[in-house]
Amino acid sequence: MLKPSLQLRGRPTRDYINPYAAGILLGLVLFLAFFITGNGLGASGGMNRLLVVIEDAIYPEHVDRTAYLAEMAGGESNPLDSWVVFIAIGTVIGGFVSGWFNGRLKVETNRGPQVPMQARWVTAFIGGAFMGYGARLARGCTSGQALSGGAVLSVGSWAFMLAVFGGGYALAYFVRKLWN
Repeated sequence: MLKPSLQLRGRPTRDYINPYAAGILLGLVLFLAFFITGNGLGASGGMNRLLVVIEDAIYPEHVDRTAYLAEMAGGESNPLDSWVVFIAIGTVIGGFVSGWFNGRLKVETNRGPQVPMQARWVTAFIGGAFMGYGARLARGCTSGQALSGGAVLSVGSWAFMLAVFGGGYALAYFVRKLWN
């Protein structure tokens, strides 16, 4: 069982970057991604391809028979042969390095005082499964939809983000007592 908070390496914690500066930097990264690769940012496609590697190793016949999976890993195709895999891996590595560099690398479980740790882990896992499934249905995760789709003024991406924020605000009323 994880402790609620465990600081690693005792580095001094640095202040967070100004949110406006972070937004400008993120915009520049998105612009460079479009300019250099011709694609935007997103994570669900990379995670999906990493899972297909495992599925292809266990049951390659299923991958070859399913059109959606065969497009990524059918026959001799390598699902890791895509820019989006490197975006996903780089995001994890970059987050780890940034957390270490700024003294925020720690193992913790964020939860309200009235939520048992096991319940938090179960609900986080279930919520993550729903989000992953929804990302595949929506043809992109929130970062891909909001950043990349929003940047190119995709109506579907804007509608998606309005629904995400609206749903979040509506649900917050019912779950706020768990976090106080």
